[in-house]
Amino acid sequence: MSNVLEEFILNKDLHQSSHVERKKHFQKLRILKHLYLNGASSNAEICTAFSFSLPTSMSLLTQMAQEGIIEKNGRGESFGGRRPDLYALKNKTFYVLSIHIDRFNIRLALIDNTNATVYEENIASKITGDVDIVNFLFENANLLIQASKIDTTSLLGIGISMPGLVSSKEGKNFTYFLTEQESESLQAVLKKRFNKPVYILNDAKSACLAEVKFGLAKDIKEVLVISMDWGVGLGIVMNGKMLTGASGFAGEFGHIPMIEDGELCHCGKRGCLETIASGLALVNNAKKGLKNGETSLLQDMIGKDLEQLNPDIIIEAANRGDQFAINLISEVGINMGKGIAILIQIFNPELIILEGKIAEAKKFITTPIQQSINTYCMIQLKERTKISLSNLGKNSSSLGSTVAVVSNVIKSQLALENIETN
Repeated sequence: MSNVLEEFILNKDLHQSSHVERKKHFQKLRILKHLYLNGASSNAEICTAFSFSLPTSMSLLTQMAQEGIIEKNGRGESFGGRRPDLYALKNKTFYVLSIHIDRFNIRLALIDNTNATVYEENIASKITGDVDIVNFLFENANLLIQASKIDTTSLLGIGISMPGLVSSKEGKNFTYFLTEQESESLQAVLKKRFNKPVYILNDAKSACLAEVKFGLAKDIKEVLVISMDWGVGLGIVMNGKMLTGASGFAGEFGHIPMIEDGELCHCGKRGCLETIASGLALVNNAKKGLKNGETSLLQDMIGKDLEQLNPDIIIEAANRGDQFAINLISEVGINMGKGIAILIQIFNPELIILEGKIAEAKKFITTPIQQSINTYCMIQLKERTKISLSNLGKNSSSLGSTVAVVSNVIKSQLALENIETN
C-alpha cells in the first residue's frame, strides 16, 4: 500500500511507457479524483462523468482494484435491473498533512483520502512577526508524523490555510510571516523543507473550497461563504467558480469600514467590520462589560482571568442561559447582518453559508443576523437568498486545504498529458 502514491499518483516513468499505457494512466487519475470528490460511484456513473465506454471504464476500475487503489464498496440504487457495484478509494491509500493557522492556535492534522482525520494536534501559538514559522511548522509536523507512525512515502503533500492577504498563485502571505519571504515565497521555502508539494491559501477561501466540494455549496452556482472566526472572511462563488481576484485577495469582507472613526483594526484602518462583528470583537466586548461590573456566568467559568475568554466560552455561557453572553453575541450578529445585507445587494447570491467559531452559536447568531438583514436589505433580494449554517463542522478550513493539495497534485500530473502527447 505504501508504494501506491509513488508508483501510481506520482508516476515519474511515463516517458518509458507506451502511448496506450500513458492514456490509461491519465484516465485512472481522473477516476481517482472523481472518487475522492464524489465518494463511491458505479461504473455507469464513471462512464457518464468522462464519456468512457462501459467496457473501458470497467477495465480501468478492475486494474485500479488490482493495483490496490480502489475496492468495491456496496451496491448502488437499482433503476430496473441488478443493483450496480460501487467502487471507492481504499482508506489510507494516501494522506495529506493539513495545517490550519489562526491567530491563537495551530492545528496540524493528518487526513487520509476518505477525509478522515487519523491524527491531530492543536498548538497554542499567537501569530507574531517573531515566529520562525518555517522551522516551527517543520519541527512540529515531523513530531506529528512520527507519532502517527504513517509511512511518509504515502504523504501526498502539505496544505496550509491561514488568515491574511494570501496569494495562492505566488505562495505568499502578504500580511503575516513576511520575513520568511524576502528571497523566496513561504510556499517555496516550506516545499524545500518538507520535500513534498505545499499549497497555501487564505483560511476563508479554504473553507469556501470545502463547502463547494463537500458541503452545502456543492452544485450551487451563486454562493457566499462567510467565515466568522477570530476575524471575518469571505469566499465568493459566482457561476460555479470561486473568485480570487486579480491578486488573489478577493473577499476581504472584514476590512470594509463600517463605523466612522471606530476602533483601530489590525489592518491599520479604523471601524472595520471585523472590529464590531468578529470573535475578537466578541471577546473584547465581553472584557469591557465584565470590567464595568456586568454580572455573568463567565466570571466563574474563567476564574476571573479575563485572558481566558474566547468565543467558545462565551457561546457556552449563552447556551447555559447567560443573558450577558446572549446579548454580546446578538450585538455581533446585528453588525454582521448589516454587512451581509450589503453583500446580498452586490452579489444577489442564492445561498449564504455561515461557518467558523461564531457560527457555532447557532440561533443566538442567526436570529440577529436575519433581523438585521430584514432591516437593511431590499426585500426582493433578501427573499431570494437562503442563510444556512455550515454542516462541515469546525474544521472546514483544514478540509479545504486538503482538497487543494489533492486537486493540485492531480492537476499537475494531468498537465503532463499534453506534454506526453505533443
